[in-house]
Amino acid sequence: MKLISYRKGYKYQLAEDYTVQTKLRPVQAIETRYILLSVDGLLTIENGYAWDGASGPSFDTRDSMRGSLGHDAKYQLIRMRLLDYSAKVIADQELYDDLVEDKMWRWRAAYWLKSVETFGYISLAPESVSEVLTAP
Repeated sequence: MKLISYRKGYKYQLAEDYTVQTKLRPVQAIETRYILLSVDGLLTIENGYAWDGASGPSFDTRDSMRGSLGHDAKYQLIRMRLLDYSAKVIADQELYDDLVEDKMWRWRAAYWLKSVETFGYISLAPESVSEVLTAP
């Protein structure tokens, strides 16, 4: 019998490529299966990328989707050691900027920023990657 391998924990899957300019400047271009980051900071997250939306004691709303997508992709690159840990500061600030740009109440966006500044390191540990499960 052939097994499948999968991970739990994802709620959303990108339906088309998303590209945004960031302040991240890797020494060389980064290319993973779903995430591309050029040396000039252009981030492309490709169709099919899966992410979990809001983390912690928050909830998903239309004004949090784009920010959570970009933040999850940036954290993934840090977790994979493709970006230096210092990129966390930029990823966190750009999350806040995206939330405010998408019309989230500033007090809620500030709460999100404080949360990732305080607890985001937990998601950056390589061991925080979801366990691979098999079925049947």
